[in-house]
Amino acid sequence: MDWKKLADTLFPQGHTIVEKNEFLSGGAQVEGQSVAVIGTTGHTPIGVEIALAQAQAILRTVRDFPGRPILMLIDTQGQRLRHRDEMLGINSYMAHLGKCVDLARRKGHKIIGLVYDQALSGGFITSGLMADACHALPDATIRVMGLPAMARITKVPEEVLTELAQSNPVFAPGPENYLRMGGLESIWNGDLAEHLRTALAQPVAGDQRSALGLQRGGRRWAQPVIDAVLSGGHVQRA
Repeated sequence: MDWKKLADTLFPQGHTIVEKNEFLSGGAQVEGQSVAVIGTTGHTPIGVEIALAQAQAILRTVRDFPGRPILMLIDTQGQRLRHRDEMLGINSYMAHLGKCVDLARRKGHKIIGLVYDQALSGGFITSGLMADACHALPDATIRVMGLPAMARITKVPEEVLTELAQSNPVFAPGPENYLRMGGLESIWNGDLAEHLRTALAQPVAGDQRSALGLQRGGRRWAQPVIDAVLSGGHVQRA
């Protein structure tokens, strides 16, 4: 979806979002409440410049607008795969971005992620997966690694991975599979402005992704392992 059309749909009361080199920033009103908006568009890869721009926008919000909710609009093909970015330490820039998101959360800012087009690999991990809750549009594309690339890395034949993807959401792309695993809180169908109002009103209850993955049948072991570690006990097999 075009980001301008999305913004007009999400914010019928108006917004001041602007695009510069595929980086989105600005503000909006949701039933009289101010919301900071930070994001990307054009399937842009996350290189050092955009990672820094997002981090700066988050820190600026923390400094100038204490407690203001932050909506992250996500459309990225992932980490930029260039020698220049690797030599500059893109991993540190992306880690810095993740730390800034966590700082904002600790300072009382609710962080909401919305995958409105494409979310791949590291660009998704340091944005939507760092949010208090991440949501997606039904037609969004979400994956950490494509099956052909996964086959090359793991040396498992692609046809085997394709078969596994039919029953195991860990191997399969798409918002429905990330919903099953708990990575997404919900998929937004219908009135997007109403979905956003609901998300802003929902209390923050900590990281519920593992619990949601267990409840939805997409990740059966993450929460039991967490519980066992915390209690000093053993994992109970189902």
